[in-house]
Amino acid sequence: MTTLEPLRSATPEQATEFFATVDAVGLLEAVTRTSDDELLGLISREEIRPIAVAGILARLHDLAIPERLAEVHGVVRFDLERRGALLERQSLAFDRGTMTLESDSRPADVVLRTSLVRFVRLISGERNAGLEYLSGKLDIDGDALLALAVGGMFRVPGGEAVAVDPTTLDPVDVASALKGVKPDHLRKVMSSGFRPIVLGEIFRRLPDFVDRRRAGRLEIAVGFRLLGNPTGEVERYVVRLAHGTATVSQGDEGDDDRDATITCEGHDYLRLATGHLNPVTGVLRGQLKVKGDKAKALQLSSVINIPRPR
Repeated sequence: MTTLEPLRSATPEQATEFFATVDAVGLLEAVTRTSDDELLGLISREEIRPIAVAGILARLHDLAIPERLAEVHGVVRFDLERRGALLERQSLAFDRGTMTLESDSRPADVVLRTSLVRFVRLISGERNAGLEYLSGKLDIDGDALLALAVGGMFRVPGGEAVAVDPTTLDPVDVASALKGVKPDHLRKVMSSGFRPIVLGEIFRRLPDFVDRRRAGRLEIAVGFRLLGNPTGEVERYVVRLAHGTATVSQGDEGDDDRDATITCEGHDYLRLATGHLNPVTGVLRGQLKVKGDKAKALQLSSVINIPRPR
């Protein structure tokens, strides 16, 4: 069984040899068995850290799902920080099935900023890059979809299935990730290429969180106009509630039969849907503009319950 223990007292030469020869799947399994504190103690030494980061990146090809790797193209730079101070910087160039370590001088299509341990957890498929991005624990500058494609190309240790798909988001996990997130960060996320993925997943899963008992006698149709898309496009959705069941459609169909239409920024809708923005407070502050029957709009919010942490 592969272990990371040799790194505890390894010289730089021994660490280089370890990462060059260790079985890639065994390395991944060893990482997942190691706690954050232990992992930090093993790879954070000044003389070992750059070797460990470069060594892990160099073995990613062995851990990637070939079909997904073949779809990735571009240069990804990893800036690993501690309390805002840069510790390590490494770049990977992806070219339709290949990946190579690059010098810092080559322009990056996207820059990922995070901590050393979180970097390893993302690379090992233990963390969802989409949720980490939403929570502010991973910062992405540039092509967010490229970053998420990299985060979703790794397989489960010893298997062929995808370990984590950052574009498949559970609304409960999203609600948890948004706890304590600063508005400026969420606004940035919802101005990136990740925006349609987040909105699409939240609306797609919304019917799963209807309280059927409370919604049983309600018949409501509420439209949503979401602003803030950097393209200038206004995304439009309609949520219809009848007989305790919700359905969601995209676009302007059925405009005449809506009870109300809510207009808001995309990041405010995300907070509203996950329970981080009280609808009454949102209306009073002007974050939610309601045209039509305000009572019906509030009723819809009251019967959709996505659990979130207290």
